[in-house]
Amino acid sequence: KAIRVTDGKPTFVEMPRIQEVPTDHVRVRVVSSSICGSDLHMIEMGIVEGLVIGHEFAGRTSNGTAVAIEPALHCGACGLCDDGLRMLCSDHALLGVRTDGGMATEVVVPTSTLVELPSGIDIASASLVEPLAVATHAIRRGALSAGERVLVIGAGPIGLATAAVLGGMGIACDITARHPHQQNAASMLGASLDVTDGYDVVIDAVGTTASIAQAVQLLRPRGRLVMVATFWDPVSVDLGMLMKEVDVFSAMGYGGKAPDRDFDLAARTLANNPTIAEALITHRFPLDGATEAFET
Repeated sequence: KAIRVTDGKPTFVEMPRIQEVPTDHVRVRVVSSSICGSDLHMIEMGIVEGLVIGHEFAGRTSNGTAVAIEPALHCGACGLCDDGLRMLCSDHALLGVRTDGGMATEVVVPTSTLVELPSGIDIASASLVEPLAVATHAIRRGALSAGERVLVIGAGPIGLATAAVLGGMGIACDITARHPHQQNAASMLGASLDVTDGYDVVIDAVGTTASIAQAVQLLRPRGRLVMVATFWDPVSVDLGMLMKEVDVFSAMGYGGKAPDRDFDLAARTLANNPTIAEALITHRFPLDGATEAFET
């Protein structure tokens, strides 16, 4: 049972079970799978037409091991892969984007994608490891450290995930949050809603011309701008970025080497702070409730 995009709509389907598990692959019974904002964009753009979607998911292997899935597929042989930069591999693909993903009762995935979860973690919330890994990668790209003044722009899922990971690293942050439910979630995660200026680092989790302009305005001269948002439309920058000599760091996905992959740190962050799941998960639906879930 799975959710396949058909005629631009996420559709509940039954499909043949994979009988033969290829070498270096493993069967995983999926326990939780999240809807990502990117899924909505990719469905609208036709990118995932005909595919089983879902790149944020977790479950158990046939021997009962609790795992999250790092959905990045790669060649595994190039220098970038050797350095843990799988998302930059020229042969890169993403489960649920280029091939069938995890919004299904079970999947067969390469063993290289398995991230064993810490003991005690709730697998029903462990699909959050993927967005937390995105946030972890962005924070590492920007080389943030405790004592720096940090602002997160945007309190959607990735902005809140970024605040959660920063908190797990002992780094305080302020955050912009437009809606009351976002403000409540940010407060649960320990982020401050009191935004000032002169920040050492601003992490943009919105990805628009307006959010970049706001980031530049609130940064100190020679501050760092970390772009964790995905640009779905072109953006522009103005002279202000040059006048302040802002350093810009882009971040895409996740990487690293076990046991210190972005996914490993994200899993530990979630295990150490159950409040993250309480703050980020708003609704739960069964697999056959996908139509209502995507409408919600």
